[in-house]
Amino acid sequence: MAETQWLDEFARYLIVERQYSELTKTAYLDDIQEFTDFLSQNGGLASYGDVHRLEVETYLADLTQKKMARSTISRKISALRSFYRYLENHKLVVQNPFASVQIKGQAKTLPRFFYEQEMDALFKAVEGDEPLTQRNRALLELFYATGMRVSEVSQLTLTQLDLSMQIVLVHGKGNKDRYVPFGHHAKKALTDYLSDGRVKLMSGKTPTKHGYVFVNQLGQPITSRGIAYVLDQVIKKSSLHSDIHPHMLRHTFATHMLDHGADLRTVQELLGHASLSSTQIYTHVTMQHLQADYQQYFPRASDQKKK
Repeated sequence: MAETQWLDEFARYLIVERQYSELTKTAYLDDIQEFTDFLSQNGGLASYGDVHRLEVETYLADLTQKKMARSTISRKISALRSFYRYLENHKLVVQNPFASVQIKGQAKTLPRFFYEQEMDALFKAVEGDEPLTQRNRALLELFYATGMRVSEVSQLTLTQLDLSMQIVLVHGKGNKDRYVPFGHHAKKALTDYLSDGRVKLMSGKTPTKHGYVFVNQLGQPITSRGIAYVLDQVIKKSSLHSDIHPHMLRHTFATHMLDHGADLRTVQELLGHASLSSTQIYTHVTMQHLQADYQQYFPRASDQKKK
């Protein structure tokens, strides 16, 4: 493929206009590169504009033959559809060959989350007054209290936090902002960290100054990968025998909110989901709560006669 500049322009579009994270941008480009490599290994094409339905169907067949999960195939097609939509909108190709491609029968995997007792174990693992421990506790409390994405937490600045009102302004995907409240546990953890731990980390051997909330041991802004590493260390110190990913805390926030009776649309707004369908995957955990309410409040739910 000769149009490497198209990829560069698309990458800038994802960051500047769509406000996607570097990780998301890299994932999109990796999926496009994989498709490009496939074309090169199977006869090759001179231009992205030469891709038609035949090449798309051949690529789909190859992915299926490799026994990839439907969710993985769907993600790859979504990336390519977005890329070609960009090219089509900028008059670089005549049509989007991925526009009508649908992955049928996609099975959604239920999100993994922590039970409340497991969260208690995680919080116990971050007790202490050391600067990094204060940071880790503030990280864990904020993730659990707000359901923020890891990229939203790593890019969080001091000006987005209002400790007195106990609310955070979250800069979400697609340049969409939302306000999310947090409770007194998160407020205390953040207050302790910002007034003590962060100050010490920022004034180490190489003093630094910036407005990001969460920093590494050198006082530099912590990355999403750095946060994932921190959480790995937290779970190793806990009594849990599980792995952890920042998104699991987002799932946990949504699951516990719904399980305690929160409205689905409220959770959608707090999570920053564009569509309610994205939030509905969490409703599986509410069944026990709904069943209990039904048995308690519906007069003909029980076969026992009221006396």
